[in-house]
Amino acid sequence: MFDGMPILRNGNCMIAQSGGPTAVINSTAYGCIKEFMTFNGTATVYAGLYGVQGILEGKIRNVSSLPPSQVEFLPYMPSAAFGSSRYRLKDFRTDDREYQKLFQIFRKYNIRYFFYIGGNDSMDTADKIYDYAGLTGYDLSVCGIPKTIDNDLVLTDHCPGFGSAAKFVTAAGEDIWFDINAYQKPSVMILEVMGRDTGWIAAAAGILPNVISGFNILVYVPEKAFDGPSFLADVSNALSRKNKLLVVVSEGLKDKKGEYVGLSGNQKDSFDHPQLGGVGKCLQRYLKKNLLNDVKLMQFGVLQRCSIHCVSETDQREAEMVGRQSVRYVMQGKNGFMTALERNEAAAGYVCGTKPVGLKDVCNRVKAVPQAWIGEGGKCNTVQLLRYMAPLIFDVKKRDDFMGIRYVDHIDGFRISK
Repeated sequence: MFDGMPILRNGNCMIAQSGGPTAVINSTAYGCIKEFMTFNGTATVYAGLYGVQGILEGKIRNVSSLPPSQVEFLPYMPSAAFGSSRYRLKDFRTDDREYQKLFQIFRKYNIRYFFYIGGNDSMDTADKIYDYAGLTGYDLSVCGIPKTIDNDLVLTDHCPGFGSAAKFVTAAGEDIWFDINAYQKPSVMILEVMGRDTGWIAAAAGILPNVISGFNILVYVPEKAFDGPSFLADVSNALSRKNKLLVVVSEGLKDKKGEYVGLSGNQKDSFDHPQLGGVGKCLQRYLKKNLLNDVKLMQFGVLQRCSIHCVSETDQREAEMVGRQSVRYVMQGKNGFMTALERNEAAAGYVCGTKPVGLKDVCNRVKAVPQAWIGEGGKCNTVQLLRYMAPLIFDVKKRDDFMGIRYVDHIDGFRISK
């Protein structure tokens, strides 16, 4: 709840989205827009189209002038309604020409509140804008709002967008499992999922043996160095137990030397990150050469990050919450922060709120899946991981969500509904 009188600047608000779209990024924008209009109905809300790159190009939309029905439809739109980009601002201490242009635009539209919805690189951008405003004396509240299916932002329990991606992967994993079990012959399905630096999405699939009896799965994540012979032994042992197997692997899988497995070429994005994708094919070839011929590969691509039809209700609810809370925090005078999600571990059941954390404490850092949560030999179904994942995927209000599964008292048990 908001405490005290709001601190209203005589100016307008700008919202922009950045990085990879998610199924709930528009819910965050919706919460931000609605809450700002509640606090300051006389000000104008603008959207910077295509992130900070679009703002620099003058691509700005007056959201306040949109029909209310269009704003109300935002939470139900997949992908990023206002467009996105992966544009990297230079260090203003080296070259501030982009910043001069950006702040000229802020002055033109009298922008005094700036909300940037995105992941790691977006928090870095928001921090640079905050610093430049302070350096030049421009009165501007800057807030970074978390969004990433990779779930790798630090100081937040989890990230909006992750729960829906995890739900998509686990739901699809169930479908794949029953499909490969339609045939008698031994078979392996490799599923390559997103996750450049961390394995949170792949790890989510690790809950499936606790949901479906006899589910045979191996999960490999960047947090543990990949070793070919050990992988081969894991697969062979798994097939000896049951002749069907699902292997889930993060695209950012690395070997003992710290090099990406299956990376071909040297393509990089604007933030100097390698363009990944190929580990699945590498493992498929490896298994076909050394173990069995029937090895199939599936890559979800962008479906895993923006499929609104498989949205997690918890995720969507919290995505709107961080948007609304971000406005409340700036109205309390907070600046240069990110709105983090904070799980109440002492509560009975799943309870999650928010807290402001400094942008400088967030940007350019990565939150990995804890080693103790991963397990050995591809067994990614530890109790800690289950406790963490379940409320983000399953609807914690109805306690009955997808796949006909009922979630009972934290992680005290999963069972098939009768």
